[in-house]
Amino acid sequence: MIGGVLLDYMNPFLLLGVSMLATAVGLYLIPFCKKAFLLIIMMAVFGASVGVVDTGGNVLILDLWGDKGAPHMQALHFSFALGAFLAPLLAKLAWGTTASAQNHTESDLDPLMLNRSSKGAPDSVFAVPDDMNLLWAYASISTYVLVVSVFLFGLFCKKRSKQKKSAASAEGARRAKYHRALLCLLFLFFFFYVGAEITYGSYVFSFATTHVGMEESEAAGLNSVFWGAFAACRGLAIFFATFLQPGTMIVLSNIGSLVSCFFLVLFDKSPLCLWIATSVYGASMAATFPSGISWIEQYTTLTGKSAAFFVIGAALGDMVIPAVIGILQGHYPDLPVVLYTCLGSAIFTAVLFPVMYKLATLPLQRQCKGRKSKDQKGCSPALNNINGNIAEKWDGMDSEVVEMKNQGIL
Repeated sequence: MIGGVLLDYMNPFLLLGVSMLATAVGLYLIPFCKKAFLLIIMMAVFGASVGVVDTGGNVLILDLWGDKGAPHMQALHFSFALGAFLAPLLAKLAWGTTASAQNHTESDLDPLMLNRSSKGAPDSVFAVPDDMNLLWAYASISTYVLVVSVFLFGLFCKKRSKQKKSAASAEGARRAKYHRALLCLLFLFFFFYVGAEITYGSYVFSFATTHVGMEESEAAGLNSVFWGAFAACRGLAIFFATFLQPGTMIVLSNIGSLVSCFFLVLFDKSPLCLWIATSVYGASMAATFPSGISWIEQYTTLTGKSAAFFVIGAALGDMVIPAVIGILQGHYPDLPVVLYTCLGSAIFTAVLFPVMYKLATLPLQRQCKGRKSKDQKGCSPALNNINGNIAEKWDGMDSEVVEMKNQGIL
């Protein structure tokens, strides 16, 4: 929410640059934290800065491209999925795994070193971690984030005056009649959508092992299939967004989610159905969030505050629904509570989107009708004047014909 407010008063490139810089600093310092309270502070700084980047990136794309920004929005969210997939793998490949406890040499177990470390541990707030691979993994990722922040600061320095930007945005601004109602419905839409996405991705492993009876290796593969299909289809959505409207992509995503969840509930004990439906469900969930942002921008202009509002809805769904489902699944272990939740969420979003569409388009239709009637009323005096002039000309021509007949010319 703070990021959304700041976006309305600050240059977006400057705000994103500062947020990425704070993210880099937090990542640099996390491995050195020796106290729990300090680690909590660093993680809070990291989470707040990432939240600003999430909101600011969406708003910046809408400011730059407006209605034409659907492919760019899909590319932004594809980069989220790609980064979440590649960053841990690259860090592990570059720096390896944690060293085993049996591989310490005698110098590592020097009593003087142990006494020195134990003496300094209670007083030190920062300290070099024992696992240097962990340190270099954090350092490499934070260095990359730092480089990105430098590019954002460079864009800020090259940006033109803020007055020109505000004037241009004011000219293209539009506001739906039910702007706040649309934002509230989109808040609920993203709350249940993101909640179902995180719930299924978090519990599909345990569901497959306990309810279906899969081996742990198979369940891990199932989890990879879900997130792999999710990331791949977010990449494909960049191409589809060039010729499909955001509303069409949302409808297709809702249909895919509804059908896959229906078969998951209907054949909850079938491993084959679980594999197929999981891949379809992951693919169907991929393009919904960026398409929803691009869709609402077609009908009402999003500010930083409004974008932060539905991003908060998505974050609450991320936190609340998986926690509640985890408790319910513990109380009812024989029931596929996870699948029921995903099916209920798919039904809710499939029903809610037509309501949102009707609410967004109805005022536009009325405005168009009003404009049409005003145009007709405005044109009617001119049409009457033209008809009067034509009638006067015909009357003059008739009188001339009568005079010519009387004179014997005709």
